[in-house]
Amino acid sequence: MRCRSGAPQQALRDLERAFKNFLTIPERGFPVFKKKGRKDSFYLEGSIKIFQGNYIQLPRIGVVKTYEILPSVPVKNVTISKKADSWYISFKYNFEQDTTEKVGETIGVDIGINTLATCSDGSKFANVKAYKQAKKQLVRHQRAVSKKVIGFLRNATQTKNRRKAVKKLAKVHKKVVNIRADALHKLTTWLAKNHSTIVIEDLNVSGMLKNHKLASAIVDCGFYEFKRQLTYKCEWYGSELVIADRFYPSSQICSNCGHQQKMPLHERTYNCANCGFSYGMLPYGMLRKRKQADRDFNAAVNLENYVNK
Repeated sequence: MRCRSGAPQQALRDLERAFKNFLTIPERGFPVFKKKGRKDSFYLEGSIKIFQGNYIQLPRIGVVKTYEILPSVPVKNVTISKKADSWYISFKYNFEQDTTEKVGETIGVDIGINTLATCSDGSKFANVKAYKQAKKQLVRHQRAVSKKVIGFLRNATQTKNRRKAVKKLAKVHKKVVNIRADALHKLTTWLAKNHSTIVIEDLNVSGMLKNHKLASAIVDCGFYEFKRQLTYKCEWYGSELVIADRFYPSSQICSNCGHQQKMPLHERTYNCANCGFSYGMLPYGMLRKRKQADRDFNAAVNLENYVNK
């Protein structure tokens, strides 16, 4: 009997890709079986149709109602995945490029821990610190999971209780991920929609994570996800993404006179030893009438000037 869902064929494609990665990229390791309960997902292809906004016809499953309105586009295949207690459906379709007029031309963006993003036009975006806010709740649920019995060592009741505890823990993790993703999506969409050129730093995230005092805070920011989202959204909205050289000292250069000096992490204010950082012109005509500047804002202005070098 011919299976039209496509799930077995996709499993073979995944296996082929896993062996190719193993043979070409030794760090990937030998392929292992997919374990139930971890990244549960399956693939479907065939006669898939979207109708009435939030209804989708799936092979083998039938009509499924979604919470969000789906685009009225032809769909060839979908991937259905489970996160915590919810099921999600994803598919690809052609997105028409947005050609709306940009409000600003070039903007430099310095991302950090205390403030997620500081822009050269003076805009600041706060870091939601989703993991830090939910840390106590995560510890409590993780402790509850560790106290439950694994498998049928005693009786079915305790095994069921462990599944309940794991589900509660997964829901908290999903909430943390959603809060972080929401903040990043709002920031990257605003940048790509309203600016023709966006300049960011090429951060060595893996190297930064070696600092164990800041590793948790760095992961909580989602630096890699910020760059990933901004890359494809710039293609969507017709913007240009410029990534400054990894060794460009944006935090050490005075944006007023170009003097370079050392800036340890604990110094949050840039004081130029050469010009005193006084009376200059900010982008878009705003006056800088102070002798001190926040180091993140100074770095953002230097990133904006990077494309004009």
